[in-house]
Amino acid sequence: MLTITLSKGRILKQTLPLLEQAGLIIAKKELNSRKLILDTNLTDVKVIIVRSTDVPIFVQHGATDMGITGKDVLLEHGANNLFEVLDLGIAKCKLMVAAESKNRLKQNTLKVATKYVNSTKRYFQNKGQSCEIIKLYGAMELAPKVGLAHCIVDLVDTGNTLKANGLIPFEYIEKISSRLVVNIASFRTKNAQIKSWIQNIENSL
Repeated sequence: MLTITLSKGRILKQTLPLLEQAGLIIAKKELNSRKLILDTNLTDVKVIIVRSTDVPIFVQHGATDMGITGKDVLLEHGANNLFEVLDLGIAKCKLMVAAESKNRLKQNTLKVATKYVNSTKRYFQNKGQSCEIIKLYGAMELAPKVGLAHCIVDLVDTGNTLKANGLIPFEYIEKISSRLVVNIASFRTKNAQIKSWIQNIENSL
């Protein structure tokens, strides 16, 4: 049995057609059910759907063999006990530093609001810039407006949300897209099956 962890939301919507092209179909009845482990059209493949941030945890600890999640999540989580094997090229965006003006970034100690704490810390350390990171879980764009932070680090797609809140993306950190990850132990014990699925998915890109 092969188990695959998928991310909820936007990534799932773009993942399902990709998997169908690769030969894996999850019926709407399964997707709409309250079941935690979903059946597929293949008797030897099961799927679970969780929050994107939880995908690498399930894969890392061997609860599932493979998973699909965003590069932003992997950068935060690290890559312990899993292989990042394929860039799926879906759910694309950029991790960026945004502020109301360029001058707001010229501080001795920059206050940065973000949920991407590890990525933000690495970025500013590499720049040699001192910063204080304020962890938020949402509504990042509010932070500069109410004086909580000088800038934010967040995912940028169209940039419309930033623009609507008077923010401009100034500094690029990382290109983000969804990635296929595999548990290291599973890659050894189910090598032929996993390699076959990697090839199937790659061919469907």
